[in-house]
Formats: sequence, structure tokens, C-alpha cells
Amino acid sequence: MYIVTSTVIVPEQKTEEVINIYRNRTRGVDKAEGFLSFQLLQNDKKPQELTVHLEWETKDSYLAWVTSDEYKKIHELEKKYPDKELASIVPKVSRYKVVAR
Repeated sequence: MYIVTSTVIVPEQKTEEVINIYRNRTRGVDKAEGFLSFQLLQNDKKPQELTVHLEWETKDSYLAWVTSDEYKKIHELEKKYPDKELASIVPKVSRYKVVAR
């Protein structure tokens, strides 16, 4: 299994807006080969810290997704988001290979 996380710190007053964006996401990734699950996590002590947690069967499955046209289409939409403050947030991405269960 391969796990990818993407963490952002959003302005406190926009936290619910960002959560709602993810609640209403396109779900394009859900159809990708090797995709297992998506979760949006909210830090219990720092509510404006949000982490997207994606699980994949393999690293190759993930790499195929990030080079796909669907991925590019979704992320182009993010760049064009009308709220420039949110559109300019750069996430901290981490990748993990599951080595024990």
C-alpha cells in the first residue's frame, strides 16, 4: 500500500469553505486504477490545518494518477479558483510506503 498526504493551513475564517469544497469534490480520483480511499482530516488542536489522505494499492498506481489527464484537469480548476488567497496556498505533500501492518 502507498499513502499520500497533502497538508494545508487555511485562514481560520475559510476553514469551513475548504471543508465544503472537499465534501463536494469531483470524485475523479475515486475511479483511478489502484485507488483505495480518500479522507479529509482536520487537526484536532489546529482546526485550520487540513490534510488530504489518499491510499493507493501501489506507488505506480499513484504515479499513473498524477500523470493522468483527469488529474491535470482537476488541478487546473484549483488554480483558477476565484478566491486567490485559497488558490495560492501551497500544500506540504508527503508520500509513504506501508512497510508493516
